Amino acid sequence: MDRFAVVERALRAAAPHELPEVVTKAMRQHYDALDVRLRMADYGVRTLQAVEPVPFTTEPVPIHDSPPGRAFGAQEPVVELDPAAHTLTAHLAVSVRGDRVGVLSVVFPEHIDIKPLLGQLEQLGMALGHEIMVAERDTDMYLLARRASRLTLAAEMQWQLLPGRSCRRSEFALGAHLEPAYAIFGDNYDWSASADHLTLSITNGMGEGIEAALLTNLAVNAMRNARRAGLGLADQACLADQAIYARYDGQAYVSMLLLRFELLSGRVEVVEAGSPRTWRVREGKVEPLHFEAQLPLGMFEDTLYVAQRFDVRPGDRLLFASDGVYNTVSSTGEHYGESSLTRALNANRLLPAAQVPQAVLRDLAGYRGVAPLDDDALVLCVDWHGRGAAEGGDGH
Repeated sequence: MDRFAVVERALRAAAPHELPEVVTKAMRQHYDALDVRLRMADYGVRTLQAVEPVPFTTEPVPIHDSPPGRAFGAQEPVVELDPAAHTLTAHLAVSVRGDRVGVLSVVFPEHIDIKPLLGQLEQLGMALGHEIMVAERDTDMYLLARRASRLTLAAEMQWQLLPGRSCRRSEFALGAHLEPAYAIFGDNYDWSASADHLTLSITNGMGEGIEAALLTNLAVNAMRNARRAGLGLADQACLADQAIYARYDGQAYVSMLLLRFELLSGRVEVVEAGSPRTWRVREGKVEPLHFEAQLPLGMFEDTLYVAQRFDVRPGDRLLFASDGVYNTVSSTGEHYGESSLTRALNANRLLPAAQVPQAVLRDLAGYRGVAPLDDDALVLCVDWHGRGAAEGGDGH
C-alpha cells in the first residue's frame, strides 16, 4: 500500500479531536516531515488560527500577504524556503469540494525533493478537509479554531445555519461571505446542488440580534423543508411565507431571493421577494438584473408567488448583494451605491468566485473607513461554466 493511502487510512481511523496529532505523526513517519501545523480560516477570513488543545495560544497568521494565506486563496501549494534553518515548508490548502477551510503547513528538510510529492500533498489537504467536516459533528475543536474573537449568540446561530463559504462543481463555482462576521443579525444564504439543479436563497430577516436570527432560522428551514419535499420554486416561497405568517402574524417578515438553475440548459427560475439586488457580468459588461418585486415572506397571509425566468451563459458571473452593501455610508456621508459596486466588480473580475465576496467587502471597508457597519453586508458570487464543462468542454 502506498504511503498516501496509509496516511489517508490513519485519518479515517482517528478520533475527531486527534486529527492534528494523527496527521503530524503520519507525515513524520511516512514523508520524513519535521513538523506539521494545521490552521483554520477565521469567520472573517482575515487570519489563519492554529488548531491546538488550548485555543489562542499561538499567534494567528494573516491571510493577506503571507505564504499560508496565498495557499489558502489560490487553492494551490505554496513552498517556502528557509535557508537559515535548512528547511522548506509546503503550505497546502485544506478544502471540501471547493470550500476552503484552512491550511496544512508541512516542514521538510531542505534536501528533500518536494516537487514529486506536491500532487499527493494536495490530495492529503482535501482528505483532511473531509475528515474535519465529519469531525465537527462530534467536537468543537475546529469550530473554536475558526474564531478570532467571541461570537455573539445571534452570529453563532447564523453561522451554524450556513452551508459553507464556497462550493465548486464543473458546472459552476460560487462563494459567499457575511460581515460583520462576529455579530451578524438577519442576513443569510443557502444552497443545495443536485444532479440537475442548483438552488440558491439569499435571505434578510428584519430586526436585530436574537429575534432576527430566530426569524431567519425559521425562514431558511421552511425553505429547506419545502425544497426537500420536492415542491417547485414558487411553492417553496409560499410554504415559507405561510410558516412565517403563522408564527409572527405579519409583525415580522423576511426578504428573500430564491433561484433555481437548471444545470443542463442554464435556464434559471427566480422569485424575488423584497430581496437583495442582482448583478450580471457578461463579456466584461456589468449590468443590473431586474425582476418583478413581490411581497416579502410573512408580510400577509396566503401570498401567492410567481417564478420568473432568465438564462445564464458559460462565462457569466452573477453577484448578489444585500442592502447593507448599498447603504454603507462613507465619511463624507455618501452611500456606497451601484457605481461603487460596479467598480469593485470590474476591479476583481479576474478573481475566482470564492474570493470575490471578500474582495468586495474589503472595498466596502475601505469606503466606510473606521465607521463600523450598522447593518449586515452579504455578498454572494456565482460563476457559471455550464454543463459543457462537465462533459469535457472548457466552460467559457
